[in-house]
Amino acid sequence: MDSILFLFFLGALIIVIGVRNLKGDVATVHRYHRKRVSEEDRIPFGKKIGTGTVIIGCAVVAKACAQIAADKGKLPLADTVGTVVLIAGLAAGFVFILYAMIKYNKGVF
Repeated sequence: MDSILFLFFLGALIIVIGVRNLKGDVATVHRYHRKRVSEEDRIPFGKKIGTGTVIIGCAVVAKACAQIAADKGKLPLADTVGTVVLIAGLAAGFVFILYAMIKYNKGVF
C-alpha cells in the first residue's frame, strides 16, 4: 500500500509541476533549456512542456488507481491495464516534451 500512495503522490506532484509549466512558469525546466528559448516563445514552450508533464503525471496516478483496484480484487486485469496506461502516458508525455525542446531549442542538447 505504501508504494501505491507513493505513486499517487508522485503523480500528483508531477501534475502540479506540469500545471505551473502550462501557465508559462518554466522555472522547473533545466536552465540550459530556459536560456535557449526566446522570451516570446517562453509561453508556448511552457505549454508544450506542461502538457507532456501533465500527461506523465496523469499516467502515474492512473497506474496507482489501477493498482488499488487490482489489490482489492475487483478487477483482475487492472494492474496490466494500469501498466499499459503508464507506458503509453510516459511515451506520449516524452514526445510532447521532446517536440517542445526540438522546436524551441533547436535540439535536445
